Amino acid sequence: MVNGQTAASVFTFIDYQRSFPRFSEALKRKEDTLMKQFRDKKLEWPVRNIYIRSFKYDSQLEVWVKYENKEKYKLFKTYKVCALAGSLGPKRMRGDYQVPEGFYYINEFNPRSTYHLSLGLNYPNSSDRILGDSLQPGGDIYIHGKCVTSGCIPIMDQQIEELYILAAHAHSQGQDFIPVHIFPVNFRNERSNAYLAKYLKQFPEYLRLSNQLKQAFNYFEKTKNLPVIMVGSKGEYIVDNTTPEPDPEPQVTKKYRRPVKDFNEDDLAKVVDKLPVFPGGNTKFQTFLDELTLNLAPYLDKDMRKTYVMVEFIIDKDGKTAYAKVIKGGNDDINDRLQERFEKMPAWAPATRAGKNVAIKLKQSLEITR
Repeated sequence: MVNGQTAASVFTFIDYQRSFPRFSEALKRKEDTLMKQFRDKKLEWPVRNIYIRSFKYDSQLEVWVKYENKEKYKLFKTYKVCALAGSLGPKRMRGDYQVPEGFYYINEFNPRSTYHLSLGLNYPNSSDRILGDSLQPGGDIYIHGKCVTSGCIPIMDQQIEELYILAAHAHSQGQDFIPVHIFPVNFRNERSNAYLAKYLKQFPEYLRLSNQLKQAFNYFEKTKNLPVIMVGSKGEYIVDNTTPEPDPEPQVTKKYRRPVKDFNEDDLAKVVDKLPVFPGGNTKFQTFLDELTLNLAPYLDKDMRKTYVMVEFIIDKDGKTAYAKVIKGGNDDINDRLQERFEKMPAWAPATRAGKNVAIKLKQSLEITR
């Protein structure tokens, strides 16, 4: 017994992490140094609350800390993100090599990671599940060491050791959801803002998300506290207690040469026991998509290097595809061919619910590159 409690009741998350040699060795090397750095910055140890934010274009990862909930966050340290995959813009599908953008939290501590130590993020979040690919939105997004990436946030091994220790202490002190916000740029940086403005001219469909992210950034800059962030029915982020940025000017939608049909939403299953399966499975479906995007590349506009296209389509209860329409990206020629090609896909194994075949709506993202 320890002060009337069993030994098991005082076994902390830090104690559990110490059972892994890699973390235990890092703790021996780093904890005293971290404590000294906290004292030098007049911060209280052990850390109770941390907030992580990362800027893709600027290749930075900031660590903010506070001891009491009522306090404001203070910047502890900025690390360099030492490798970057993809470009600005959110992650929408598996294999697009994009680093996500949005609002996440740490949901995994891996002290035996292939990448030294790693902190997993809850991608896809509820927004990503609405706006991303229905079948393959991707996953396994981490902050980790080793300085290599295909869509994660890598920092050096010495730095991930520090960050992992801070996160482990905060979790052990009761911070169950450590927030991680990923922004396209550091909006304080004039050069970064100029790059973002240039990017938005090429990809205007990204403006709305960019504005939502900027609202959260501005709120934190002003208050040094985190805003309450919700997700709307269309996947948009709603940043509480902020004044929304004006929506982008409406884009004139070109009419496709073939009419887009509508489908009665009441006839669609909202929840299924088993998703539909393309003939041959996901591997064959990916082959179909790869061939399709390759064939569509010549139809890009002359000033268009690449485009992200999202297709919405129905797999009916007989497994036939129908009612395909492009809901984002592309151009007249690309969208017309995509719509037609999706409706001519071979029959899928249909979705099932309670032992019966049901119709379901799916979304599929494609990257078409010249």
